Amino acid sequence: MRREVVFVTSEMYPFSKSGGLGDVLGAQPLALHRMGVPTSVITPFYGRLRTADYGIHLTISDCHVGYPWDPITCDVYEADYHGMKVYFVHRGEYFDRRYYYNDHKGDYFDNCERFIFFCRTVMALLRRLGTPPAVLHANDWQSGLVPAYLHFWRQTDPFWADTRSVMTIHNLAFQGRFASRLFTGCGLPPQAWAMDGVEFWGDFNLLKAGIAYADMVTTVSPSYAREILGPAYGCGLEGILQARQHALHGILNGADYGIWNPAQDKFLPCRYGPDDPQGFAGKQRCKTALLDELGLAPELAHRPVLGFIGRLRGQKGIDLLLDIVPRLMERNVGVIILGEGNLAHEARALDLMETYRGRLCAIVGYTEDLAHRIQAGSDIFLMPSRYEPCGLTQMYALRYGTPPVATAVGGLRDTIVPWPSPEATGFTFGRSDPQLFLESILDAVNYWEHDTEGWRGMMTRAMRQDFSWERAGRSYVNLYRQLGFDFS
Repeated sequence: MRREVVFVTSEMYPFSKSGGLGDVLGAQPLALHRMGVPTSVITPFYGRLRTADYGIHLTISDCHVGYPWDPITCDVYEADYHGMKVYFVHRGEYFDRRYYYNDHKGDYFDNCERFIFFCRTVMALLRRLGTPPAVLHANDWQSGLVPAYLHFWRQTDPFWADTRSVMTIHNLAFQGRFASRLFTGCGLPPQAWAMDGVEFWGDFNLLKAGIAYADMVTTVSPSYAREILGPAYGCGLEGILQARQHALHGILNGADYGIWNPAQDKFLPCRYGPDDPQGFAGKQRCKTALLDELGLAPELAHRPVLGFIGRLRGQKGIDLLLDIVPRLMERNVGVIILGEGNLAHEARALDLMETYRGRLCAIVGYTEDLAHRIQAGSDIFLMPSRYEPCGLTQMYALRYGTPPVATAVGGLRDTIVPWPSPEATGFTFGRSDPQLFLESILDAVNYWEHDTEGWRGMMTRAMRQDFSWERAGRSYVNLYRQLGFDFS
């Protein structure tokens, strides 16, 4: 049996998703699998999967976890996902919940216990399957203990001796930081409780565990890899990241064009592409249909419509957008907001919809099909993020011919060629400031109004950008080679 790259993740689309992590892990392992890299995924079995039609079946009913309170066991389910195995770790009291990590009251009180359990189960399952993986590829804090377990266990257990680990940071702001007393139940040796280990200002930090002990650490864009080495974006972990800088790599995420492609999008009323013989008539029909669907004024079909899709939280800069809505309304544009998050931001967006009925629509929540139609039916896409490790929605917007207006941070800087460059695919502004954001939007609106040929050229360039997972996959294959594995 060929040794595999085993991805460990708390989310994987279409089985689970709360944001970009689910999208990435739904596409990245599969892209590598199709490139000939033996790949599988281990993820939690969330309760909603019981009613889903994904061909998931029980494969192990008594997997012993080796958890500090033996003889606890879990069930392991399995599915064949386009020829790639996906394993699901199930224990009802941990994963049969409406939400993945929190509800409207805040984070679940036992998140540390839940994901210690998950990480320990990953190691127990791999041992039971009998073939040590070539690479354990962990993602974000929920799987951060996996590289730490591997680091210590391979020193004494020959089974793990030739396995290497990669820790990918999707968002450094979410670290899995818990009380120090919870460290005693995680199963790591006492020497892991150190400044260069899992200890963080007296707390137990799961993401820091992965950063400290993984053989390689990656982030999801080159710019973000540089940004997190300093205090502005390092979220307190810049010290250990600087210490591990030799092992730190920034690899830009990819977009899943099998799902996000207007030329074959099942959610659109009309499909289109950059080589459509009818020009952009298809996109215009998508815009007209979206205005009708959301009850917006029909005359906006002849004005710029601005779309925002994302969490309604400070990171995404939703407050910057809400602050400038009255100024935008003076320019007779339409605004569409889709997302959920901070209750105050949700309420404020809904209040603005009442004030500007027919010209602003705010939908609290998220549905996949509507997100596709907003990408296709908007003229300009808004991403005023305060920080953005990579971002996927701007990649989707580019493919849908919807030039973004975005802060020049992280992956946004790496994916958008800013106007007024002759090769521009969008607009960027320097820092999270409402006035700078407004000025950048108005640059886009003026360009849309006064230079139709130039705007269509920008749309065409945007749609032809290649941020495919095949491109990103080659970078990961090279990374695995550096760890001593050649899957060619």
